[in-house]
Amino acid sequence: MPRSGNAGKCLLLLACALVLAGVARADKIVLKNGRKIVASNVVEDGNMVRYETPAGQLAIPKSIVDHIERGLSPVPDSPAAEAMRLNLEPPELPSNGNDSEIDKSTVHDGSVDRSYIAHLEVEARTGGKPAAQAAARASYAAAQFEIFKGDLERAQADTRRALSYAPEQPELLMSMAYLYLRQSKFKESLEYLQKAQRFSPEDPDVYKLEGWAYTGMNRPDQAVASWKRAVALRADPDVQAALDKALRDKAEEETYRENESAHFQLKYSGGAEPALAREILHVLEAHYRDIEGQLNYSPPDPIGVVLYTQEGFADITRAPGWVGALNDGRIRVPVQGLKNVDGELSRVLRHELAHSFVQQKTHGHAPTWMQEGVAQWLEGRRSDENADVLVQVYEAGDAAPLGRLEGSWMHLPEQTARYAYAWSLANIECIVQTQGMGDIERILDKLGAGSSTEQALREVLHDDYGDLTQATTEYLKKNYGR
Repeated sequence: MPRSGNAGKCLLLLACALVLAGVARADKIVLKNGRKIVASNVVEDGNMVRYETPAGQLAIPKSIVDHIERGLSPVPDSPAAEAMRLNLEPPELPSNGNDSEIDKSTVHDGSVDRSYIAHLEVEARTGGKPAAQAAARASYAAAQFEIFKGDLERAQADTRRALSYAPEQPELLMSMAYLYLRQSKFKESLEYLQKAQRFSPEDPDVYKLEGWAYTGMNRPDQAVASWKRAVALRADPDVQAALDKALRDKAEEETYRENESAHFQLKYSGGAEPALAREILHVLEAHYRDIEGQLNYSPPDPIGVVLYTQEGFADITRAPGWVGALNDGRIRVPVQGLKNVDGELSRVLRHELAHSFVQQKTHGHAPTWMQEGVAQWLEGRRSDENADVLVQVYEAGDAAPLGRLEGSWMHLPEQTARYAYAWSLANIECIVQTQGMGDIERILDKLGAGSSTEQALREVLHDDYGDLTQATTEYLKKNYGR
């Protein structure tokens, strides 16, 4: 969440829009023929997919596109988002001599041959261990194809079927754990990792994934232990970076006090007042009940909260100066000098708590603009201050396509970030005020099931990004025009 300021000034927002137009992000367009195009600012526009390359702006028909791999991560990064970017190749199953033939027979012509898998399963019932291995291999190949396609639910079903034929295969157990981790289901992920550990106690990838599962469960000490074990077994820059960050947290929080409530585990600097910590928990519980009702969702695990001094917040988060609080799986807030929860701190807590709900409800698949738009709406912000300028920017042709606001905002200058926040809020406000909060809930559910953002919008609102942008502008004119 940004620090408060005069985000509504015309010159400021106009400048932001112009700056934002130059912000690029690496995406990958995967065509149905298997070819991949690395580009920036990829936007779905009706029946076309438009993107930018060094040769200029290009467009291809959406009909030849299989899917788009976004170079994005929620802001800030969550354990599930980290898992999506792990440098972890799908584990290879032990060879039974005809793996290549099984793989090719399972996945061909751009789809999974389910009849072939069924044939191998029939043979597995009477054919002994080699036949069971073949059936497991086929289901595993299908699962890897579904992961590539982005259908985690079907990939999970295929992996579970493979495990039914090879229940002690550590690579399959790790694959199931990875899929649960991608969906922010940390306890389930850990259960499979602990099984894999029994059969493969020296595999560093088991401990690598285990660290992120513990992080998602707000158990940093166990995460540190797992990552230390992983790097001891094999050097890995991903794990080392995660371990270094966790050790900074551990060192900072060594002298912190602790408190908890029904839904929160809180740590706070010794410089903070115990009465303030108790009041913060009370306020968070009230916000929790309200957001729970609005989004029709309850996070399954307690949410971690850390209260810092201003210096401690800057040292640990290393966030841009415009960031006033953040949520990377734990709510992190500087409270130096505060004696009680004032209106501003209450709004900050509510905003960051909304991120926890959206993050877990969508399994980490909500784009940043939707994360921040929903969090601002639930915080209580509205578009009255910025509406006129947002309309001016749109009518001047400088409005940022929502596709450019899907990825990380942590690299954005403060002024650009303020525009991104204002525009994101306006789009969410338009949906809520014209369609109802129930549509936001349904969109988030679609994202959690693996739909792309634009696909979710089309299924719920019957609008694509362009339609929503135009509808939002008309909404702002109608409700705030002067």
